[in-house]
Amino acid sequence: MSEIFGGVDWWAGPGDDGAVVVDDGRQLIVGGEAMLSAFVEGDPYGAGIGAIVANVNDLAAMGAVPLAIVDTVVGPTAVTRQVLEGLRWASQAYGVPVVGGHLTESDGPPALSAFGLGRAEAVLSANHAAAGQVLVLACCLEGDMREDFLFFRSIHERTDRLGDDVRIFAEVAATGAAVAAKDVSMAGMIGSLAMLLEANQLGVEIDLDAIPVPQGVEMGDWLSCFPTFAFLLTAPADRVDDCVGAFTRRGLTAQALGTLDASGEVRLRDDSESAVVFDLTRESITRLERQPSGDGPPDQPGWTTHP
Repeated sequence: MSEIFGGVDWWAGPGDDGAVVVDDGRQLIVGGEAMLSAFVEGDPYGAGIGAIVANVNDLAAMGAVPLAIVDTVVGPTAVTRQVLEGLRWASQAYGVPVVGGHLTESDGPPALSAFGLGRAEAVLSANHAAAGQVLVLACCLEGDMREDFLFFRSIHERTDRLGDDVRIFAEVAATGAAVAAKDVSMAGMIGSLAMLLEANQLGVEIDLDAIPVPQGVEMGDWLSCFPTFAFLLTAPADRVDDCVGAFTRRGLTAQALGTLDASGEVRLRDDSESAVVFDLTRESITRLERQPSGDGPPDQPGWTTHP
């Protein structure tokens, strides 16, 4: 990417789940997601829902209140109609309007992308994570795992609460109860954690027994899946109770998992051993690396990709 766009910036993007655009003193967050082609073809209605979920979660992980969604839909008429119906259902459930987009009806393979806009009083950014902060997992354990894709669904169990659930992040960001966040997405929980810590080459050790797991779901599937609602946050050590309480008061699950350190190692342990699963001083997850850049806000490091 660097050979095309030149130097890039962690704050403005790419890097976090969304990019920060400052407009007349307001911090706007923009981002986008493309749905897996096999998912769109196999379950177009579910893919429509998933497109909203992915965008709203990305905005939430930045501390933003979601404002609007636009979409691009391509495919046969019968498929695109189901996609749009899924988009409409999730839009209403989350209280985020679909304000426009682009539709192309064709006989070719279907495709779906969606893009979100939000507003943040205070931004949650991986760049704010630091050694000594506490890693918190906030998640919904109500739901079930799809049989065809590793997606853990909670949309029907919390239909009337989804909109307020994702707006908790703007609250914890504004109060300082959390300073960084990453939604658990296609990379799974540990991959998403590595992306959260990579910005400042931080490390953490997590006891597998401390991770809350939905009833009836295997630990391996839970660590690998894309849940409707699961986020990793970092909280100042003296604000952990405030961060956890913001979620548990709504009937969600929240648990401190460990304290960040400067090792760059993501470690998992059980009763018998501890293993390093990512060494962020030696490997890259996002393929972004630091470089000086004057494009972002003051004191924000620049980043660039490497092959």
